[in-house]
Amino acid sequence: MLQRIQIASLKTPSSVEMARSAVIALYITICCVAFILSKIIISVLLYKRWARRRRIVEEDFCGGKMVMFRSHTTQSLSSKAFMKKTMKLTNKDIIGSGGYGTVYRLEIDEKTVFAVKRLNKGHAERDRGFERELEAMGDIKHRNIVPLHGYYVAPQFNLLIYELMPNGSLDTLIHAGKWSEENPLDWPSRLKIALGAARGLAYLHHDCIPHIIHRDIKSSNILLDHNMEARVSDFGLATLMGPDKTHVSTLVAGTFGYLAPEIFDTGRATTKGDVYSFGVVLLELLTGKRPTDESFVEEGTKLVTWVKGVVEEKREEHAIDTSIRCFQVDEVQKVFAVAEKCLEPDPSNRPTMSGVVKMLEEIKPQEL
Repeated sequence: MLQRIQIASLKTPSSVEMARSAVIALYITICCVAFILSKIIISVLLYKRWARRRRIVEEDFCGGKMVMFRSHTTQSLSSKAFMKKTMKLTNKDIIGSGGYGTVYRLEIDEKTVFAVKRLNKGHAERDRGFERELEAMGDIKHRNIVPLHGYYVAPQFNLLIYELMPNGSLDTLIHAGKWSEENPLDWPSRLKIALGAARGLAYLHHDCIPHIIHRDIKSSNILLDHNMEARVSDFGLATLMGPDKTHVSTLVAGTFGYLAPEIFDTGRATTKGDVYSFGVVLLELLTGKRPTDESFVEEGTKLVTWVKGVVEEKREEHAIDTSIRCFQVDEVQKVFAVAEKCLEPDPSNRPTMSGVVKMLEEIKPQEL
């Protein structure tokens, strides 16, 4: 009996050994936590150091603050030289204008040309967080996003500095007929532009952290590079959204004809609102008509309502832009179907932009 007790006592660890094991486990845990925290701190410090190096900041420059993001285009450009050129811009340099500002062509030299958007100073809500949001947008590098090279903040106005897109805006190409044999706006080109713009917007919604809601998607904010590749531009109204959020409360902003109906009721900016606006752009590509076309105003209707009737009657090919001479009817019908899904009255029934990209890719995957 005594022998059994002695054997049992040998198998049971002593309280001293248990305490020692607990101390060792606690020590290992503390070391692991300290190691992880040190890595995070080092990463943050390195990022801040990198951020300082990639930004050229001029405080109190001409009464404002100038920030240029370092790139191949801006590495040899000084803020002083840039602002000196900017202050000499006149009405002759205007290449576009809208409710929120005017866009100028700024030529530094033969090889360096920018598009400078002068934003009208609005209400305090729109100006709040302007710098914070543009800092995030300066990190965006995507083939379907117009690069933001810098910005200027002053009491009277703000400037956004973009890469100039040689083929202008989609709005100009569709409605002013400014295309050529080298850069046609035929059906394959329109399909390519639709997919490129969708990819750019999907990147903002799904791949950026924090996510970005554009809030002003329209044909004049889709620009075309030298390869007729679509680039989403103009982040003057854009809003950052944390990955765990579904919306951002804000004042109603955007362009009439492109705004989702729920925005007027809720005042919430959502990615689904951008999806609706993109659906309107698809209708422009398909029909060649503006959302606020005079013919619709006279009839007391609008582009979205008119197209809905056309689709219900299966007459899509009769609504296509008359300047498109050759197209596949089934492809046209499929793009109309994508637009119709984007324009669902209930936001929850609309696809995400990544879903829109997938649907457009499936229309003609071998060429797109």
